[in-house]
Amino acid sequence: MEQRRLGESGLTVSEIGLGCMSLKSNQPKQSKDIIQKAFDKGITFFDTADLYDKGQNETVVGESVQAFRKQIVLASKVGNLWRADGSGWDWKASKDYIIRTIEGSLSRLKTDYIDLYQLHGGTIDDPIDEIIEAFELLKKQGKIRAYGLSSIRPNVIKAFLSKSSISSVMMQYSILDRRPEEEIDALLANNGTSILARGALGKGLLVNKPVEPYLQYSSGEVAHILRNLDNMAKKSGEGRATEALSYVLSNPAVATAVVGVSTKLQLDELLSTTQRIKQLDKLDKKKLLDGVRSLYYTEHR
Repeated sequence: MEQRRLGESGLTVSEIGLGCMSLKSNQPKQSKDIIQKAFDKGITFFDTADLYDKGQNETVVGESVQAFRKQIVLASKVGNLWRADGSGWDWKASKDYIIRTIEGSLSRLKTDYIDLYQLHGGTIDDPIDEIIEAFELLKKQGKIRAYGLSSIRPNVIKAFLSKSSISSVMMQYSILDRRPEEEIDALLANNGTSILARGALGKGLLVNKPVEPYLQYSSGEVAHILRNLDNMAKKSGEGRATEALSYVLSNPAVATAVVGVSTKLQLDELLSTTQRIKQLDKLDKKKLLDGVRSLYYTEHR
């Protein structure tokens, strides 16, 4: 599997990453088998967060990667605190909280460093300078190798780009969500910051899920996009998933498409597409987007 640079961090990641949120913490053996097979087949980027399953996801991931820990890029996220009664979580973004909270993640992940530590959200009203100080300190201490942001808010992304050395921004990006293409992808590429693309398969709509509205698109518009996708897949002899992932990975700002699976069958289906991912040229993209209107971020600009 192709490996790509993660921003200017010096790290490299597989073009397909495993989003571990979908793994079932109450089925640790199955989750471990999925992670092991993903690694065996060339996946080197594994993403989790302290929020997922109240930390249990980190525990499962940490236990599963021990045999090859130094051969992968392990990513986690911080910024959300579960309420004591378990009814939900609250946003926490401060230097002290980030520095204190990483200790729990390191313990659950059974590691003394996290390759990529990401702010799990964020608003323009956060103490951004303070947050950056926290990440820079953790980097200096050797507890993280790089840091990034998980956000689809243009104003927050721009603020971090102007003030920090973030290596990546995790954001939703697919043929069904091309909002990053308005300006954010170019800004990130010019800054040496990579996109970690989540939602590349449009919650299954770009594979086999029944047609329904998506973001600002009506069901009819989604169906039109799928027809374009099917026409290209028919000519190339590939499936929808391969074409959809190829579209995302043809964007030079994208380092990896982070895809979640919860079963071995889903992993096998994903791996079967990765062998045929290709770079789409301008003509291919034009055909895929024929008759498709552009989408734009309407908030947090």
